[in-house]
Amino acid sequence: MKAIAPSPADRLPALLKQIFGYDSFRPLQQEIMAATLAGLDTVAILPTGAGKSLCYQLPALVRDGLTVVVSPLIALMKDQVDQLHAAGVAATFLNSTLEPAEMAARHADLDAGNFRLLYVAPERLLAGDFPRKLAGWNVGAIAVDEAHCISEWGHDFRPEYRQLATLRERFPGVPFIALTATATPRVREDIVGQLRLREPQVFISSFNRPNLSYRVIPKSKPERQVWEFAAARPQDAGIVYCQSRKSTEALAAVLRAEGISAVAYHAGMEAAERSKNQDAFLRDEARVVCATVAFGMGINKPNVRWVIHSDLPKNVEGYYQETGRAGRDGLPADCLLLYSRGDVMKQLRFLDEITDEQAHAIAKSQLDQMTEYAEDEGCRRGHLLGYFGEAWPHDNCGGCDSCLSPRETYDATLDCRKFLSCVFRIRQHGGFTTGLQHVADVLCGANTEKIRRWKHETLSTYGIGSDTPRAEWVALGRQLLRLDLIRQSQDGFSTVALTEAGRTALKDGRPFLLVRPPASTRDSATAIAKAGDIPCDEGLFAALRAVRKNLADARDVPSYVVFSDVSLRHMAREYPSDPAAMLHIPGVGERKLADFGTPMLETIAVWIDTHPQQTFAAIRASAEPVRKMKSENELNGTALATLERYKSGVSIDQIAKERGLAASTVESHLAKAVEGGEKLDPRAFYSADEEAEMRIAFEGHEGLALKPVFEKLGERVSYGSLRLFQAFESRATSGT
Repeated sequence: MKAIAPSPADRLPALLKQIFGYDSFRPLQQEIMAATLAGLDTVAILPTGAGKSLCYQLPALVRDGLTVVVSPLIALMKDQVDQLHAAGVAATFLNSTLEPAEMAARHADLDAGNFRLLYVAPERLLAGDFPRKLAGWNVGAIAVDEAHCISEWGHDFRPEYRQLATLRERFPGVPFIALTATATPRVREDIVGQLRLREPQVFISSFNRPNLSYRVIPKSKPERQVWEFAAARPQDAGIVYCQSRKSTEALAAVLRAEGISAVAYHAGMEAAERSKNQDAFLRDEARVVCATVAFGMGINKPNVRWVIHSDLPKNVEGYYQETGRAGRDGLPADCLLLYSRGDVMKQLRFLDEITDEQAHAIAKSQLDQMTEYAEDEGCRRGHLLGYFGEAWPHDNCGGCDSCLSPRETYDATLDCRKFLSCVFRIRQHGGFTTGLQHVADVLCGANTEKIRRWKHETLSTYGIGSDTPRAEWVALGRQLLRLDLIRQSQDGFSTVALTEAGRTALKDGRPFLLVRPPASTRDSATAIAKAGDIPCDEGLFAALRAVRKNLADARDVPSYVVFSDVSLRHMAREYPSDPAAMLHIPGVGERKLADFGTPMLETIAVWIDTHPQQTFAAIRASAEPVRKMKSENELNGTALATLERYKSGVSIDQIAKERGLAASTVESHLAKAVEGGEKLDPRAFYSADEEAEMRIAFEGHEGLALKPVFEKLGERVSYGSLRLFQAFESRATSGT
């Protein structure tokens, strides 16, 4: 019987190990590769760090012909080609950085069919007689990277991407693969339509980056905030995104003055300086880069441990992609946003310069969505995933400020009435409005030139808030802005006035329950979470990093092109002693073993001779490393505080009063404690008769909603008691 020849897709797993050093594919990679090798048009929506590049690189090694990769940035091309060369893959790029002789040599190699992959920018791809030359290079597939650039609804629209549709006419039988990390449903539809993809296979991975933690804090002295954050992580590389070119340079200078190696990067720099600074960061010679959004698209530095946005991003897609440049190696990384309402007003003024009505509407909508994220009091991860149309099924993500340090609710009625009254009196007194800062000055009883000039010391609200810090009044004002009780002008002066809702609230005496401001700068200097890390011999890890740096410098490439931090950490925990053992290290393929394995093995051998080997607990495999940080039933800080007060004998109502919480919130905290194994007495919450009633009422009940049970019991048993009953039953069922 004649043997069936293996298909190209059957060869992929072996090549994955041989060339790239990995034993298994990441989610959806193999399915995407199989689709494109079958000749189908494909759309791949995968988060940063999920291995999009491999989805066209590996098939290129088994496919006949040349795989053309459309890439928007020169830096990305060189970076990926360097890494492919290190793995032994024949790849090249064509762009404006090449001298004429080098360009001609690469064209000759392409004519001879010596390359498997070609990286090229969209404008070059369609210019002059390049399309004719391309037709002679036996194109087997076309990959469009950063495909969201083709959509006006995306965050980084590039008109030249629209011209890529002509490639479909020139190469009608060639499969296309469009790849991006950031695409809303609307952008996905636009990608398919603009590229004229034919019945494409669409693969959408989870947008969740489980190793990233998210935090938003009030912006206050941002240079100091950034310095404190970076100084708390002396070994880690990070990116700070700034709104303006000047601020990148100023911030980098401040960090250097404080002893932190930092460089600036923005589009206004000379190309040589920009390239020099980028290389310094990629090669670990500069620990921090302060940059505008001109930096980073496609930068494949895997060991970026943190990203700070010192100014508000223009849209959620941009924010998601920029934070996604942290933790590409899968190890823990932190994302910090410094937020102020003033940044929103600044962005709104920029929008006024957009004359096209549709473009203005899109930009305004995107800014509104970004503001909603920054001001959201709920789970950051859930908000981000929801933006991209993905549901987050958990109450606590374990990796954002809202979930790890929930802000307490408190009765702010008196303070809110003071603030609204002060805004009203200022307008009534002089017929004009002032900014938030001046309102705070009046409330604090400050003696400023403006207060004296406008005679605001005569107002009835002057000094009525002198027992509260000025910064807290400003923070309160920002919350009232978000609640639409006051409105900020958009005339460049950002003055505040009561809205109709604010006037009504001032008259009707309604209560105000607000949340306390998020954690301050100093709290942010501590990483939110460190889940998914790889414990190892830190001394050996440092020694291996030094050897890696020397090897990389000798090749004139970034260190991660030689080996990633993940590979080094595995070496420093497993102590491989021979080439066979080294091949079991993730990221070590045959070519890298041949080129770099010997010095690494020698370093490990010398280390073992002079240091005792350490042992480490097994690393638990998990598709969601974030969930290792905190189990769903473990108590967060505010719930622990509730439990401590309750166990000391304080009643639920008293705890609620002391901590500014609703009684139902206190009961929810205690229910979580019960679920986590805390030995509380159910009789402290409900009688035996009530327990029997609840058990009957819950029979046949499905789902999480308690309202049907509450109504079934004639509203005689509180929601808190129902929640606690569920907790006790759950614990009894699990046997804890």
